[in-house]
Amino acid sequence: MWSRCCSWVAAALVLATSACAPLNLDQERALGEQTNVEVRSQLPLIRDRVVWDYVREIGHRIVAASGEQPFTYHFYVVADEDINAFALPAGYIYVNAGILLQARDVSEVAGVIGHEIGHVVKRHVANNYSRQQGVGSLYRIGVYIASILGGGLAGSAANVAGGVAGTAYLSTFGRDAEREADAFAVEVMPRAGYDPHGLLTFFETMRRAGGASPPGWLSSHPATDERIANTRRMIDALKPPAGLRSGDDGRLQAVQRRLEELRRR
Repeated sequence: MWSRCCSWVAAALVLATSACAPLNLDQERALGEQTNVEVRSQLPLIRDRVVWDYVREIGHRIVAASGEQPFTYHFYVVADEDINAFALPAGYIYVNAGILLQARDVSEVAGVIGHEIGHVVKRHVANNYSRQQGVGSLYRIGVYIASILGGGLAGSAANVAGGVAGTAYLSTFGRDAEREADAFAVEVMPRAGYDPHGLLTFFETMRRAGGASPPGWLSSHPATDERIANTRRMIDALKPPAGLRSGDDGRLQAVQRRLEELRRR
């Protein structure tokens, strides 16, 4: 694991020197690899094969339907029951266990994962670099890590290395980028065999669950009502074919039972 001091300095230097242009592909790959090492060392990951393979299978199916990609994608499940997911540079996707526990069917899980893959495909992380204001953004970077970790992990956010905090800030996106990632998910899900209504129903579930305070996965995004309306409009315009997958013969329910077993250990 690269040193915490060096990781913070590296993040500062990259931000300070790249404010005028987005990262190129090689720079994004290098940053993604370094950051992923740090994030994996800080987050409690679920390494159970039943759970991990389930998420990876969905993720790789969506990636395969996304066209030629410059990155190799990796998928991880975080042992946190908050409703959250995020993408690091160059194709590292993290999904909280809370997503799996709250989802009603595989199309809802695919909708969340498709959205996060959309951020990578559209290179939102790299494009964020061009909008940073060098050292002036470091304060915002340090603050944002608490919202990425969120909920049950927020209490330990102060102990997270600066390198993770730096890149976590770059995993937040403007509303236009979030809308673009939603649109990508709606478009790619049918090509991967999943019913895009899953993204819509997941938003509706989260709106009911969140009340006045939306879950972490929605809190920094456009208003949930807006996302529901936009997603419904996009699906209607797309006219996806009949017979797309929403269920998976009980596999999600098996994963949910497995997560419950792991929680009791």
